[in-house]
This record gives sequence, structure tokens and C-alpha cells, in this order.
Amino acid sequence: MDRRQANEATGKGLSPLSLDEAVHSVRSQRGHSLAELSTGQPALVLFIRHAGCTFCREALADVAAIREQLADRGVRLAVVHMSLPVKADTLLAGYGLADVDHFSDPERRLYQAFELSRAAWWQLFGPRVWGRGLMAIVRHGQGAIDGDGFQMPGAFVLREGRIVNAYRHTTAADRPDYLQLLGIA
Repeated sequence: MDRRQANEATGKGLSPLSLDEAVHSVRSQRGHSLAELSTGQPALVLFIRHAGCTFCREALADVAAIREQLADRGVRLAVVHMSLPVKADTLLAGYGLADVDHFSDPERRLYQAFELSRAAWWQLFGPRVWGRGLMAIVRHGQGAIDGDGFQMPGAFVLREGRIVNAYRHTTAADRPDYLQLLGIA
């Protein structure tokens, strides 16, 4: 593998995506774009840090718990992650979300387009994070880091390919109210 191929494989050297490009051109494992998923109905797009993150597993459990309420209101669900699609398939299936469109983004181009930053030390290891982390680990376990362990998560509501509401985590331990984010709480 030459240097150019190695850079392409890791995302280095790839030009950043604009939000419009990210929403319209990146495809899920089922071939859908975020614009398509949010046409005619809202879409809740969950960006997780990495598959081993206990808070991300908690977030998947949280959206799985409200899945019926989302469906009743015509809300589509999508997940963005840094894992290979097959690994994400297994993770999502464990939460009853096997049928959800998900987007593999190991280069973090979607994260960047949605303005999700990399964490400072305190956002991952501060006292509040440790306290919540211990409770989350007991309930949801943790796994190996799969992706950039410093990538911050977020959640977005899209309609017609546009962001209508956003939650960008200030710490890894944040736990948004997804129904409130959608305006249906």
C-alpha cells in the first residue's frame, strides 16, 4: 500500500464535506442518504463516539426504549458510527435496532460536517463523567475503542435534509432527552 492509499484508508488527505454534501451524498448500509431519510418525515440522527463507549451503548438503549413513540410520530432513526458496517450491525442488533439505517464514518467526515468536535480531557475524564460512567458501565457494559476515542457524540433532528434541532454533547456523559429534542416530549 503506497502513502496515498494509506491516507485514503485512514481519511487523511480527504477533503472535508460540507453539511449539504454530507446530508445528500453519504449513504447508509441500505443505500439511503440522510436527506432521503428525512424527506416527508423527521429523522433523528444519533452520532455515537465508538462501539465500546458505555455512554453510546446507553444512548442506543435510550432510543430503543422510545422506538415505538418515534414510529408512532413518523420519526425515522439513523445512527452514525466509526465502525465497520458489520460490527455496527451486531451492536445495533443487540439493542433491537437491526433495521435502522446506519452510516459507517471511520474518517469522521460526517462528524466534522455536523460540527461535532474532538473532546478535551475533562469532557471524557472529568468527575461528572466518571460518576455517570460507573452507573452506565454496570447497566450497559463497555467494549474496546473502535474509532477515535476522543470524538464527541451528538444528536440531530433533520427535516427535508436540513438540521432543525441539534444536541452537541459538552461531555461524553451527557444524556439528551430525545423526545424533547424532537419537540414531542
